Amino acid sequence: MITINGQSQTDIQAGQTVAAVLERLELSVDARGVAVAVDGEVIPRSAWTMFTLNEGARVEVLSAMQGG
Repeated sequence: MITINGQSQTDIQAGQTVAAVLERLELSVDARGVAVAVDGEVIPRSAWTMFTLNEGARVEVLSAMQGG
């Protein structure tokens, strides 16, 4: 099972890429202001399409928001 932003996901399986997670969240790999960490390690944008998730991975997807 993969955890995304603190919630267990049954439709994301081990072996899928960070890019697949972003697609599931309706985010583009080209989206500006997005950062991804897997198990506490920031994943560089250049690796999103190749970095695969292991069983039990904890993924955090952060988006910058404007405002004050």
